[in-house]
Amino acid sequence: MDAIPEISNYFMPFETALTEEQKTWLKGKINIINYNTKEILFKQGTRTSHIMFIIEGLVKIFKEGKNDKTHILGLSSRWEFIGLLSFFGHELHQYSAATVEKTKVAMIESSAFRTLLAENPTFGLQIIKTISKEGLFIFEKLINQTYKQLPGRMADVMLYFSEVIYKSHTFTFPLTRKELAELAGTTKESFIRTLTEFKNDKIINLDGSRVEIVNMDIIKTLHEIG
Repeated sequence: MDAIPEISNYFMPFETALTEEQKTWLKGKINIINYNTKEILFKQGTRTSHIMFIIEGLVKIFKEGKNDKTHILGLSSRWEFIGLLSFFGHELHQYSAATVEKTKVAMIESSAFRTLLAENPTFGLQIIKTISKEGLFIFEKLINQTYKQLPGRMADVMLYFSEVIYKSHTFTFPLTRKELAELAGTTKESFIRTLTEFKNDKIINLDGSRVEIVNMDIIKTLHEIG
């Protein structure tokens, strides 16, 4: 972890909702930090002292359970806030966050963030929309993993990386097979078996961690029917 003393050329999500005076004031309340791959941003059970947003990079959000089991809730990428759900719902983080690749993060002091929300209703409304979107994503993910068969959940993973994270039919998995299984809500062995079936059925091309979706129609059908 490497702190940057001078704040310059950073972008604040929802910047257009802030006045010039608020932007100037906010610069004094932000620390910008560079993280290497696989560094912890915050740990489940620790106090929510800051709000973070990602300037560059990729972060996994995960829930830690008993017997060292983890469940990946999702990934956050460029210009996304992390930690909002815990910040407003509990004084302690209810999940952990760790970098998947080299990541630059802006950390906003919690008191400064609350001041912005109190003084700027437009900014506050956009934050509410962001929190709602996060909550609905987790809700939908829980429902899908409860009712969908594994091919449907595998299709969900493919669409998530293709349409949400990378916006391309070709991408490289940023996670290990074990982590991908946690994201899909299954075991590593079952994930690998289903991934191989997708390859053999010519739904995808697979070369190590590099994926090309060959038949998006089938992916979307599996996503819909589960």
